[in-house]
Amino acid sequence: MKKKYLLLGLMTAALHTTAQQAPADSLYKKQRVAETDIQILFSYYTQDGNHSAVTGGTGTEELMVYAPEVNITHRRDSVQTFTLNAGADIITSASTDNIDYVLSSASRVDMRSHINLGYNRRLGKSGLRAGIQAGLSVESDYTSLPVGINLGRTARDGSHEWTASLLCYFDDLRWGRIDDDYWRPVSLVYPTELRYKEWYDTYRRTSYNLSFSWFQVVNRRVQVAIFPELVYQKGLLSTPFHRVYFTDGSLKVEYLPEERWKFPLGLQANIFAGSRLVIRSYYRFYQDNIGIRSHTFQLELPVKLSPQFSIAPHARFYTQTASRYFRPYAEHQVTEQYYTSDYDLSAFNSFKTGLNLRYTPQAKLMRHYTFREIGLRYAWYKRTDGLHAHMLSLLLDFNHTRR
Repeated sequence: MKKKYLLLGLMTAALHTTAQQAPADSLYKKQRVAETDIQILFSYYTQDGNHSAVTGGTGTEELMVYAPEVNITHRRDSVQTFTLNAGADIITSASTDNIDYVLSSASRVDMRSHINLGYNRRLGKSGLRAGIQAGLSVESDYTSLPVGINLGRTARDGSHEWTASLLCYFDDLRWGRIDDDYWRPVSLVYPTELRYKEWYDTYRRTSYNLSFSWFQVVNRRVQVAIFPELVYQKGLLSTPFHRVYFTDGSLKVEYLPEERWKFPLGLQANIFAGSRLVIRSYYRFYQDNIGIRSHTFQLELPVKLSPQFSIAPHARFYTQTASRYFRPYAEHQVTEQYYTSDYDLSAFNSFKTGLNLRYTPQAKLMRHYTFREIGLRYAWYKRTDGLHAHMLSLLLDFNHTRR
């Protein structure tokens, strides 16, 4: 159930990326002033469906998430850049009471808090840059410590750019850190009727994400990019509070392999069709070692209606095959080694469409502050298994400049 609200993160990232776009060589101009970009983001996500993995692949998936967030980028000079991202996801779900380790009610509220810090430095005059990042994410039954490094280079003429990064996540899936009675990790959370034993012998999960990107300017109207990745996960990859029902009526906790490889590959093409229209297209192929293969097709058409105002309709189609370990409610055989009824791992198609409105007044607020942008983005999401969702985000972008 909880994994579903990560769709909100994808939508939020898309809005954040749009707001950040600038000519590639502008990042490496010799700067005489210190600049700070401040972005405040408010997001709302709501969904409903009838295939909750918490209750074995059937039952309500009703969920609401409120997610305030702030992003701060401080360019101290032409060499050093500091970044800060912090926020919270306030989650209200009709089935959260089936997860909580102590309390039970008709509806419960959970929260995830996160913070990430980064530092990037330009190395000499070659256009090469390097960076490090670290963070912390805490939820009632989940703690994650991400750390990473990155390296990149932009050509002097801005014709191409490459980046490479390694991001590692060290996760602890024990519950108790934000409970008033504990404030420390206690144990994994199993379904109420299955707490008579420990189902797993580990509570840790480690993920390694190696990614590479190449941006190329083909001509004055066409830009292309490629994004290969390699992801390796090890440890507790099952969700402890997901139920699985079998054909003989028995019940167990979801059980998946403790290793997973993922192989995503993304392709992007931006075409400047005129002074007012840009065609942004994106394709992504994905395959992993548990049987899932997927294709993503995305199209966005930003249209500039005036120097300050633009509108961008967008659409995304996604299709995937099912994991070899997935079966619907009560269709697993007791002889199977691995089993899940999580419909995120089932075969389905999905469609998302929406609209992005952007206004860039570049209005002076105070002596050193400029109000640069306000952005509003809405999207509607529908899956062939019945899940549907609405997403809404508001972005406020400010700039502070001091000599």
